[in-house]
Amino acid sequence: MAEGNLPLIESGWVVRRRPMIVLGAASLARLLLGAPAIAFERDPGPVAATAQLVTPDAQRAIERGLEFLAQRQGDDGSFGGGGYGRNVAICALAGTAFLSQGSTPDRGQYGRHVSRCVAYLLKNSQESGLIDAPGSGGQGPMYAHGFATLFLAETYGMSREPEVRRRLAKAVELIISTQNHEGGWRYQAARQEADVSVTVCQVMALRAARNAGLFVPRDTIDRSVAYLKKCQNADGGFLYRLPSGESAFPRSAAGVVALQGAGIYEGPEIDRGLAYLRDFLPNGDVSAYNREGHFFYGHYYAAQAMWHAGGRHWMQWYPAIRDELLARQRNDDGAWTDPICQEYGTAMACIILQMPNDYLPIFQR
Repeated sequence: MAEGNLPLIESGWVVRRRPMIVLGAASLARLLLGAPAIAFERDPGPVAATAQLVTPDAQRAIERGLEFLAQRQGDDGSFGGGGYGRNVAICALAGTAFLSQGSTPDRGQYGRHVSRCVAYLLKNSQESGLIDAPGSGGQGPMYAHGFATLFLAETYGMSREPEVRRRLAKAVELIISTQNHEGGWRYQAARQEADVSVTVCQVMALRAARNAGLFVPRDTIDRSVAYLKKCQNADGGFLYRLPSGESAFPRSAAGVVALQGAGIYEGPEIDRGLAYLRDFLPNGDVSAYNREGHFFYGHYYAAQAMWHAGGRHWMQWYPAIRDELLARQRNDDGAWTDPICQEYGTAMACIILQMPNDYLPIFQR
């Protein structure tokens, strides 16, 4: 095996080392901003090619979406409307959309908004480690906790603020301590049940934390990978909960990304998962995806799955979802509508459209 492909074991996590290359402008900027040195680089050719996929129309859509989010942020740093007002997951996703643009805490066009997101999450970080705003809605606190932990890990890698690390460490400890006997997680911060969707949130949060330099036991990841593999059906999709169930696009996209987040970029599980997802390549039939449900959640993960897969997977998927999102954007205010709330839909759309920027460590191989 060539030296550049040897597995690397750090902080209990096994990842695949990619060959070193000369840093491009975006990578150099990440280092100057304090992003983790362990971020792996891909061949600059594909990065340059995929950056061209962000057309002028797409860039305008991104700018309008981010401006909508900036205007919707509350004085306390929160986001969300309807039954999801002040939800920490939506705050974290909006913050991630700003990070994807290149802003960091107190730096860049939306640096102030990023810092207010961080402050809001820290304010709602409990001594138990759980990050959750009581009464903010949602299906269960571990969903919100996973997205909030991921966002804090991304910002800690850029700022190295001691208080962020302290709260982040507690959030990570909570995730590790609540993994159930199957290897997964569910809605509540307790070792009880597990489902694929909540498990993916925790795996990605742990990956982001590990990228930021926090210790994550290898056993925690190995058990989560074993659980996810058991949840993959023969068709390549993922069921919701063991012992059985049908496959569905949103959770199948999430399942593939979780395996990739655990360092598995190749193999039969990835091949079958990508083949299943390709049957859901956006084709302009909006009604089909409305029937499927969880549109933004599914495509948030599907875009990541194809980005990590690279090559034809990404080069075919991104233009398709880009055009789908441009067609869905509201003309009057630049937002995207979703049953959860418009801030959620807009944040998700902006993250997907900005993935070619390659700024965030969590989206890197």
